[in-house]
Amino acid sequence: MSTPNSKNRPPQSKLDPEKYARLKAELDAPYRGLRQFVYVAFGASGFIGAMIFFVKIIAGQDMGSALPNFALQVGVVALMVWLFRLEQRSSNRSS
Repeated sequence: MSTPNSKNRPPQSKLDPEKYARLKAELDAPYRGLRQFVYVAFGASGFIGAMIFFVKIIAGQDMGSALPNFALQVGVVALMVWLFRLEQRSSNRSS
């Protein structure tokens, strides 16, 4: 005998354990891959900017604005490295 609610439910299918683990990981930390990509992209952008301002400092061009901009770019790189490591640490802890 079937209950009225059982007619509305889709048949249960067994998920592949690997797919289940991947879906569970995404549920635990949504958009982790996207966040890591953003950290790497912003870190690379900051590194390129830091190199440009470093070369300007070495050349002695516009020191008044090159030095603060260089410090800002180094700060961006440091922040992205810290966030990426934090993300990796939380990933290792949940696994």
